[in-house]
Amino acid sequence: MDRIVECVPNFSEGRRTETVRRLSEAIEVVPSAVVLGTHLDTDHNRSVITFVATPENIVEAAVRVVAMAVKLIDLRLHMGVHPRLGATDVLPFVPVRGVTMEECVRLAHEAGQRIAGELGIPVYFYEQAALRADRAKLENVRRQGFEELRGVIESDPERQPDMGPLQVHESAGAIAIGARPFLIAFNVNLNTSDINVARQIARTVRARDGGLPAVKALGFELKSRGIVQVSMNLVNYEVTGMAEAFLAVRQEAILHGVEITGTEIVGLVPEAAFEKNAAYFPLLENFTEGTVLENRIKLLKDSIDK
Repeated sequence: MDRIVECVPNFSEGRRTETVRRLSEAIEVVPSAVVLGTHLDTDHNRSVITFVATPENIVEAAVRVVAMAVKLIDLRLHMGVHPRLGATDVLPFVPVRGVTMEECVRLAHEAGQRIAGELGIPVYFYEQAALRADRAKLENVRRQGFEELRGVIESDPERQPDMGPLQVHESAGAIAIGARPFLIAFNVNLNTSDINVARQIARTVRARDGGLPAVKALGFELKSRGIVQVSMNLVNYEVTGMAEAFLAVRQEAILHGVEITGTEIVGLVPEAAFEKNAAYFPLLENFTEGTVLENRIKLLKDSIDK
């Protein structure tokens, strides 16, 4: 596999492991498509599947898993703290090896055409694949989520999709499809049940409110654990990495008189992004050597060579 594309679909289901298993199986029936990891979160009610494939096969695998999500996930019954547009909420394509960003943009648009045409799901393109400048940022596409979009998609020209019908799919909603560099989903858990603390810290550290560059952040309740979380997307870890983001959250937590109980990574992370001597690292709740993207790819390569 000299040419590798990563795809990281996020699904609006984080409580039924059987559903995530069937989604993974739908990916791996496609030649060269391999699931590298899955992450389920019951409070967010959201799952992330990380898979890779050759550029020739990545779109087929992506369309198949979105089609399976249509069968298995009914957004009208979904409840969770994370904002979402669809059963498959986001579908980003990421260049890993021997592939350019321009190729990933083309793959994202090809996937969008098929998903809109074959599945009847409204498609919005974001990040590098955006067809409109105001949709480059995912938060501008998603806004208030499925319920808000359902009421305005037909009447408001600003909310009409880039491809597909002018109405949300009855059970699967809409989808945001993108092409982007590596993104690190990094969470910091706080030892308090006060959601206002998490939201205030998120506002302080995120870029759009004058905080750290290349950082997006929201505050969420983790009711199953009786705590709250500052959930961050580090959209360019070379600009702001996990170490700097953690220190900023810790400083604000101290000001609020709140302790940090742990940190968490969602999905896989490039080896260059890790700083094992940094303050966040001993607090990682889910780190294994398999969290490193290159390690997973090496295992895949070794298995193919055998």
